[in-house]
Amino acid sequence: MSFQQLSVSQPIMAALQSKGYDHPTPIQQQAIPAILSGRDVLASAQTGTGKTASFCIPMLQKLADTKGAGTIRGLVLTPTRELAIQVSDNLRQYGKNLSLRSALIYGGVSQVNQVQQLRRGADIIIATPGRLMDLIQQRIINLSALDMLVLDEADRMLDMGFIRDVKKILTLVPKNCQKVLLSATMPEEIQRLVAAILQNPIRIAVTPEKTTTRIEQGVYYVARGNKKALLKHVITEQQMRNVLVFARTKRGADKIARDLSKSGITAEAFHGNKSQSARQRTLANFKKNTTRVLVATDIAARGIDIIDLPFVVNYEMPDTTETYTHRIGRTGRAGNTGTALSFCDSEEMSQLKSLNRLAPGQIKVLQHPFAN
Repeated sequence: MSFQQLSVSQPIMAALQSKGYDHPTPIQQQAIPAILSGRDVLASAQTGTGKTASFCIPMLQKLADTKGAGTIRGLVLTPTRELAIQVSDNLRQYGKNLSLRSALIYGGVSQVNQVQQLRRGADIIIATPGRLMDLIQQRIINLSALDMLVLDEADRMLDMGFIRDVKKILTLVPKNCQKVLLSATMPEEIQRLVAAILQNPIRIAVTPEKTTTRIEQGVYYVARGNKKALLKHVITEQQMRNVLVFARTKRGADKIARDLSKSGITAEAFHGNKSQSARQRTLANFKKNTTRVLVATDIAARGIDIIDLPFVVNYEMPDTTETYTHRIGRTGRAGNTGTALSFCDSEEMSQLKSLNRLAPGQIKVLQHPFAN
């Protein structure tokens, strides 16, 4: 199937072709026509499935076909600043041949530039809930003309405590506003939200391709005191570029990044104690290969979306199988292959046993010169 068969307009088709996109992913095949139909949509899809394009493309197409330039008619709510930036970048790329304007709204930085964007006129805003509520309360943003609302990663909004703000925002949009909700999981509170806000939605569920089909998984049994040396050895021995290393704490991420840098391996930490501008700069350095290793905490890593990320290293074992799946799912995306390595010390054996029960035989034990 092609995007043309999904009735995607020519200006957007040209933008997609310039990016080398020829065939829609399964979520795009289902979601694009569903959203273009005007119905509310409930989609269960994880990151790495192409879900961002699945709502960006029809939103751009629908709003380009209707009048109201400069009036806020489209809203995408995301749980994190990094995800908001990613969605904004995608909207700009897919809509480069359209006259629509967008504004990016998130907290942690001054609102001055964001307000200036809004005053110049915006057809679509991409926002995190907290900053959006701030600007609504200041009467800078008005959602009374909204035609389409997308709630992206609704389950993460719940996890991060944003559902109350989301519910307030929903009371401010027109009743006939089309709503699209995307969530990787459907906990009870998200199900209640769906029942309250979506009218007879088209339901879409895309089963993600099994991680093991694309990702080679391995574990090193190593004493805690030898992890630092092992990390340097693995990166150097395997000539790794673009390595995402997971640390349990912000302090730990800083220390790992410092140790690697002292060894001549360019590395930067990425976590919530960094300013938003610093996080954006760090991520940009990593994407353009200026930085070889990105050391991140789990919460910060939720906003990282890098299609071609070949290596993930669990410097410390995650506490849950869900966290492990999320971590290694940063690699092996969009049909690419990847490698996920875990460092397991004697105190982390219980976490590894849980993973092996979930996927027996899939995590190979690897040898190294720093064995216990």
